[in-house]
Amino acid sequence: MHDDRSLIEERLARVLRERIVPAIYPQSVPLEAEVWVAPGEPVPVAEGLSAGPRAPIAAGDAWGAPWATNWITVRGTVPAAWAGRTVEAILDLGFDPNKPGFQCEGLVYRPDGSPVKGINPNNQWVRVADEAAGGEQVALHIEAAANPCVLDYQPFVPTELGELATAGDEPQYRIARLDLAVFDETVWNLVLDLEVLGELMAELPLEGARRWEILRAVDRALDAVDLQDVNGSAAAARAELAEVLAAPAVPSAHRIAAIGHAHIDSAWLWPLRETVRKVARTTANMTNLLENEPDFIFAMSQAHHYAWIKEHRPEVYERVVKAVSEGRFVPTGGMWTEADTNMPSSEAMARQFVHGKRFFLDEFGVENEEAWLPDTFGFAAGLPQIIKAAGSKWLLTQKISWSKTNSFPHHTFLWEGIDGTRVFTHFPPVDTYNCSMKGREIAHAARNFKEKGSTARSSLAPTGWGDGGGGTTREMIAKAARLRDLEGSAKVEWTRPADFFAKAEAEYQDPQVWMGELYLELHRATLTTQVGTKQGNRRNENLLREAEIWAATAAVRAGHAYPYAELDRLWKEVLTHQFHDILPGSSIAWVHRETEETHAKVSAELTSIIEGAQRALAGDASSGGVVVFNAAPHSRSGVPALAAGPAEAPSGTSILSERSGGGFVLDNGVIRAEIDERGLLVSLFDHAAGRETIAPGAAGNLLQLHQDFPNAWDAWDVDKHYRHRHTDILDVSSLTPTSAPGAVSVRIERSFSGSTVTQTVTLSADSRRLDIDTEVDWHETEKFLKLAFPLDVRAERYAAETQFGHMYRPTHVNTSWEAAKFEACNHKFVHFEEPGYGVALVTESTYGHDVTRDVNEDRGTTTTVRASLVRAPKFPDPRTDQGRHRFHHALVPGATIADAVREGYRCNQLERALPGDAVVEPLATLDNEAVVISALKLSDDGRGDVVVRCYEAEGGRASALLTPGFEFTGEVEVCDLLERRTGPAEIEDGKVRLRLRPFQLVTLRFRRG
Repeated sequence: MHDDRSLIEERLARVLRERIVPAIYPQSVPLEAEVWVAPGEPVPVAEGLSAGPRAPIAAGDAWGAPWATNWITVRGTVPAAWAGRTVEAILDLGFDPNKPGFQCEGLVYRPDGSPVKGINPNNQWVRVADEAAGGEQVALHIEAAANPCVLDYQPFVPTELGELATAGDEPQYRIARLDLAVFDETVWNLVLDLEVLGELMAELPLEGARRWEILRAVDRALDAVDLQDVNGSAAAARAELAEVLAAPAVPSAHRIAAIGHAHIDSAWLWPLRETVRKVARTTANMTNLLENEPDFIFAMSQAHHYAWIKEHRPEVYERVVKAVSEGRFVPTGGMWTEADTNMPSSEAMARQFVHGKRFFLDEFGVENEEAWLPDTFGFAAGLPQIIKAAGSKWLLTQKISWSKTNSFPHHTFLWEGIDGTRVFTHFPPVDTYNCSMKGREIAHAARNFKEKGSTARSSLAPTGWGDGGGGTTREMIAKAARLRDLEGSAKVEWTRPADFFAKAEAEYQDPQVWMGELYLELHRATLTTQVGTKQGNRRNENLLREAEIWAATAAVRAGHAYPYAELDRLWKEVLTHQFHDILPGSSIAWVHRETEETHAKVSAELTSIIEGAQRALAGDASSGGVVVFNAAPHSRSGVPALAAGPAEAPSGTSILSERSGGGFVLDNGVIRAEIDERGLLVSLFDHAAGRETIAPGAAGNLLQLHQDFPNAWDAWDVDKHYRHRHTDILDVSSLTPTSAPGAVSVRIERSFSGSTVTQTVTLSADSRRLDIDTEVDWHETEKFLKLAFPLDVRAERYAAETQFGHMYRPTHVNTSWEAAKFEACNHKFVHFEEPGYGVALVTESTYGHDVTRDVNEDRGTTTTVRASLVRAPKFPDPRTDQGRHRFHHALVPGATIADAVREGYRCNQLERALPGDAVVEPLATLDNEAVVISALKLSDDGRGDVVVRCYEAEGGRASALLTPGFEFTGEVEVCDLLERRTGPAEIEDGKVRLRLRPFQLVTLRFRRG
């Protein structure tokens, strides 16, 4: 029996491959074709259709220099003998079906410029006639993109194809087929019948009755196929399968909600400009399918993708708008882009939802309640309350299934964030966001679903080719139809995301709870790779916050015009570049070069906005005075938070002296730092506490160089074996004391391998922190540079800042869950504390770090934190991070969480000084430093209302009185992130009383007219 089964399965595979599939197109004639190569960047459609002269091109001809656009025109005549037949154009540009989305693609247009559909490796057809009359003239234009295949079968081989300047001009492809062909729908359906049954059969129990029932039916169908006349015998073969295809699923079968999907990376192994066209090709395909498949539903996230096609392909956008209005093309996710969620700041994460949801509301009148992030590399613990504050309540992701150490215990659950907010979350057990309706995928989803013992019975399957786009195919839709109610299989039905979540939530009324971050045990190096991209993002997040504060203050105080349109556009630029393959540093060189250029332009424009607003506020520039602007949410230098005025001179001094044995001592009466002859921090003494910060016998400010060659995914991954060996960078080229008004410093220069490092360690008068500026001229390959600080603190856990608060991670590795977090994310600080004493490390531009515990014979357990500075992977950018980089860190001894929060903001929101004589009062003040203002701005609707967003930052309950520094109507509303009223504020004598739970964020809108 076993031999019979194997023989029939082998027979099925060969007959399908060699006889039945080729018979789908039994007759064909070649099309005449000619090509025009666009010079440089892609041209508008009208130009591509009319430009010339064109050269002849045919099957077998080479075409397509890397990143070039070729406009191919095909013409032909439907043979008279084909009257009554279905006719399609087969346009194969040299596709490799193993690489959908990672190679050449095309968008097909009619001569009048209207789009037809996209073509790609798994979608090469264009319908010419459902029932041909014969003699029809066919003319089609293909905008063919010769995107090189950067991710090949050996995906981690360094390549120069990722940058236009180094990609060369050798043709990448050869035309395989440009034909008119008869499409035999009966044979096509036979192929799908056999594929569905063959795939299902392979997943059923070996000795189960259903498997043998299918096996016998398939055997009979193959007997019915005349191998010399497949087209004439296909109907008879299908009849042999009808009974087994009609057998219904058991009532308890798992239910799969299929959602048409095309996960499109906004940039990855292609630049942003190519994604504009990928989105157009995919949406053209999907709207074409929707017209012909009444049950099909397609969902697309990322509002900026819609905005792109609205701007660049309005003819495609018209079709999208129509399909959205019909409820079958579903905007989902409610975010501007499918962003990384670990690294974006509090406000940036909030604005992802603000701009995404507002676009969908303005364009379509649609508001999503689900966040849709299938491919994001882990999820920060502050995200649940941001989702809720945006008016959403559900989350979908798939990526956690990629974790390498621990299998996540749930597929449907409640995710609880740092403030206690919970969102209903689903991880599709199909374990892919590119489901193609194969039997093994459907069977895996049903077997893998972890909530079997509960009342939950449903899961979701994002269905369609993704990453490089493409979307759902007609074959996937046909397979789903056969799997709708088929014995032995889960039940499949096309569903909208919101309908799935509502049904899943209703059937699973007591779900399990997961608290804290959703940490991906993979892709940890994305917290460090491509330093320039990350620093540009952080710089512009800070500048955007500052620009809003001063523009709002200048508008209210001085009648200065508030730059609504400019800020809206600049926010969207920054949000776009937080996409989960841009900000994490995992794209080709072209992407990161353009990102850094864009960040520089955004920075310049934001700086201009800030300077214009501050100039309007500063008063008389000829007065001889200086006005210091403090955008930080805490007072400093005698200037209140969010205010401006004359700075106070420090009351103390900093002294630099030579250290016995070599090196220097920096002392300001608050803390004392000792730098030894190696340029290492061997002591950081807290005078008030009378205790040492650096672990005994150890040294801080220690640069450590690791070999860094992960098992896979070079730009993405750092594997734990990188810790097996490292080199301490100890050699000193020079050690130089320097001084400036109010501060003393030591400058340390080092060189190693092909790189150099210059550090400046500074202690300012009155300061409680030691500042360390590091400049690296980096010329390493496959290396990882860390900056280590061994601390004399026994901390069983530590705090790392995240959006709107901080989260705790253990410092121990008691279980595999803790051990897997050997590289983690922080925003502006990490904080370590034992009862009665803490230390913080703050940063203005790094995210990745690691923490270990050590045992000292004299002092017991100590803790070492290492900030990750720079890497040197070779794929997909072979020159990742080569060149100069600057970092700033500060070590704060005796720090509480409040100190860490304060110094983190001070480190990131620098003071600005302008000539003037004004004192500028803040638009809002708080009487409790535990509550931090994260945004102060005018309302997005242009009405001039003042919007203040704040959060509890220390992790405890807080009561605070917010005092507005401007006149308003007396009406104050508590709002969601989109500045829509959710309830009244509590007013006390014209002030707002805030009563916040730990880490709670609140948005207030003050009506001004």
